[in-house]
Amino acid sequence: MKVSFLNSIFFCFAVFSTNLASAIDPPKITATGNQAYCPGSSIKIIETITISYDPSETAAEAMYVQISTGYTPFDLLSLDNPTLHPTIKKDWDPSTGKLKLYSSSGIKVSYNDFIAALKDVSFSNSSPTPSGSRTFSITLGQANYLPSTGHYYQFISGIGISWTAAKMQAELQTYYGLKGYLATLLSLEETKLCGEQSNGAGWIGGTDEKVEGQWRWATGPEGLANAGEGLIFWNGNANGSTPNFAYWNNNEPNQMGNEDYAHITAPGVGIAGSWNDLSLMGDVSGNYQPKGYIIEFGGMPGDPVLQLSASTSITIPAILSTTPASKCDSGLLTLQATASIGTINWYDQNSGGNLVGNGSSFTTPFLNTTTTYFVSTTAGGCTTNRTAVVATINPTPTITTTNTPVSHCGPAVVTLTATPSSGTINWYADATSTTKLGTGTSFVTPFLNANTTFYAEAVNANCSIGTRVPVAVQIYPLPVVTDEEKIMCQSNPVTLDAGLSGMSYLWSTGATTPTIQVTDIGNYYVTITSPAPENCTSTKNVTVIRQIVPEIKKIIVNETTVTIALTNTAPYFEYSLDNIRYQNSTIFTEVPAGIQTAYVRDTSFCNWDQEQFIVMNPPKFFTPNNDGFNDVWYVKDFETFPKSRITIFDQYGKVLIELSPTKLSWDGTYNQKPLPSSDYWYVVKLDDSGVEKRGHFSLKR
Repeated sequence: MKVSFLNSIFFCFAVFSTNLASAIDPPKITATGNQAYCPGSSIKIIETITISYDPSETAAEAMYVQISTGYTPFDLLSLDNPTLHPTIKKDWDPSTGKLKLYSSSGIKVSYNDFIAALKDVSFSNSSPTPSGSRTFSITLGQANYLPSTGHYYQFISGIGISWTAAKMQAELQTYYGLKGYLATLLSLEETKLCGEQSNGAGWIGGTDEKVEGQWRWATGPEGLANAGEGLIFWNGNANGSTPNFAYWNNNEPNQMGNEDYAHITAPGVGIAGSWNDLSLMGDVSGNYQPKGYIIEFGGMPGDPVLQLSASTSITIPAILSTTPASKCDSGLLTLQATASIGTINWYDQNSGGNLVGNGSSFTTPFLNTTTTYFVSTTAGGCTTNRTAVVATINPTPTITTTNTPVSHCGPAVVTLTATPSSGTINWYADATSTTKLGTGTSFVTPFLNANTTFYAEAVNANCSIGTRVPVAVQIYPLPVVTDEEKIMCQSNPVTLDAGLSGMSYLWSTGATTPTIQVTDIGNYYVTITSPAPENCTSTKNVTVIRQIVPEIKKIIVNETTVTIALTNTAPYFEYSLDNIRYQNSTIFTEVPAGIQTAYVRDTSFCNWDQEQFIVMNPPKFFTPNNDGFNDVWYVKDFETFPKSRITIFDQYGKVLIELSPTKLSWDGTYNQKPLPSSDYWYVVKLDDSGVEKRGHFSLKR
């Protein structure tokens, strides 16, 4: 901070000492010299210059000439004929683009000598292709002068100085009566002069300390705006132009911590002369340590009107833009061009040829074909290379061929084509629509389900005869087929039918008839083609299978509910108990007692099975204990069958008793002796057919 303080004291002394003789009017400088510059040459930047000064102050220590706008590293300011100016030394600073003229002896140089020397200051550029314009400021003080603002800018060194200290010191300083403040940079010109063309980088007057992320100028005339709140120049939008101009470095401001103050980035970090945000004190060392501040003079209320500086400029002649023209078929066309400076001339050849016109626009003679003209500008004795500008004649095209009609079998996307005599094709849905569906000599339609007509128009640039050619799409129906599955019964032949008449047929067997007979299982197919002009083909697949043969495994009788159990089941089986009424379920209810027959068959009637069974429900146990309940074993409905017999066995197969319509029950004895509790077996026969029902029951005592 001691270094910063001493630097500030020195600067204040230097500035204030400039203004001690307040009775002495400051000099007034005027100059002319807005000229054209020929690449590769050297040009005096001042044509006339005057310095009006107080008679009591006829000399100065130094004068400065700076390239204040447009400066490039190829530019050079030099003092010609130095021997004619023995009292003056020159010092060219390429980093700032500034030429200093000062005393060669330490004695102040008269303004008249400075005037003579300034007239000998010349500009040159070593680039093979220089461009643009340059503004030169001629000023008495060391501060950089920018003609477009009329303000002065100075970098003040101060290692480690805080933003608030820099702001305070800037506001204490004056320059020939102009009040100082931390610089507010409102344009790229100001930014480049104070950033790229400065001896250092430092604080400027931007801050977001009031509202985070809302940057405003807090110093100078801009700091007085918005009732003293300051002009907002950035609130998260991209870098822009005045009054919202900003020139942040890459990824800045990053809003880290308390980085609320704007600072010109150190040289070599990111974009030259750009800004970043720092905390109040910045870092203690390195690229993000404050190295000073930029002070700006001018624009404050009450500032005097000074003419301490003058400016001249040079412009490098160039054709800045050209505007070609086009027309359908033939006629007159008007070409246009703009130049940085000079007189614009039009020619019919790239070199030599005839001068056919001048000025920013040129109307051609009547043209039937495309013709190229050439334009250049002449200023200050130099002429630029000629730039080609084309007057285009576009012949109105016609459509020579199309692929209409386009036919397709079945719904699809279709490619349409049309050939123009020149140019290209625009495609439309109808003859008057303004909505283009596509452009080009081919067009892929959307998915089409029906006949549709599209329209093609030939265009060449904006030239068209305005007549559209229809291109039709015919969608032919495909033969409607349904795949089938056929069942082969044993080895009997199966007839396969294409299912459509009036077509042509080709079977996978080679047959060409609507129907064929096959004797083997397998996959067969037939391609079916409709008559001309459609000639659309569909393929029908027929699978010939041999089904599972139904086989009854057993009949399960539960009182009056009967379930048919199969060895293998299949969805194409159906079931019946009377061979008349068939059902998909294997379960039958409310089945009457007696001998019944179960039937199962496939739905193709190829295979079947049947089995007789008895519906009768012998009790599962009895208790012969003379309590009046279940004292005998008796089978309900047994007596309704005259020839019925029930034989009862013990576990060793010994016949214990035979029941009949005359002997309906058993009391659990054998030879009038009670038998023990155990399981006993029975066989029920209702007639002489041999159908029987076997089972067992328990005797409980």
